[in-house]
Amino acid sequence: MSTRNYLSLGLAIVAALTAALLVHAQEQKKPEHMTHQQMEEMNKRGDQVMGFDHLKTRHHFILASDGGSIRIEANDKKDDGSRDQIRGHLQHIAVMFGEGNFKAPMLIHGETPPGVDVMEKLKSEISFGYEETKQGALIRILTKNADALKAVHAFLRYQIKEHMTGDPLEAS
Repeated sequence: MSTRNYLSLGLAIVAALTAALLVHAQEQKKPEHMTHQQMEEMNKRGDQVMGFDHLKTRHHFILASDGGSIRIEANDKKDDGSRDQIRGHLQHIAVMFGEGNFKAPMLIHGETPPGVDVMEKLKSEISFGYEETKQGALIRILTKNADALKAVHAFLRYQIKEHMTGDPLEAS
């Protein structure tokens, strides 16, 4: 076998191993209850519902003693398109959530997230404030009602796990 053939064979082996490692890494990052295909389907639905590419953005779901927040920002500081799409989406979501309408997360995840039923019932006990950030926006969720707070935290924990953000699962 010539040196060229060995080199080609070596490159083919490296490419195959790299592909296998990437698939393995993706499988390790997805939530335990989801297959890789289900994760991809959720991301496609999310891109459609949210109006921006999840790969160009980062989500954070933060629990707080009085509620929490949903923060989405463009990865690239110069990506004004994603930033503006994030702002439009979260502004719309803050209004919808304030009205007790939580259909968007159900459309993205294909199921009703934990806490939504209580959040719908106690919508008058929860505020959803919209704020812009340099690279996107956030929704501040506030409540003084203990049952609403438990529901908000259950909802945010679900989002943390589904979106694999790595955010803390307890209030800071």
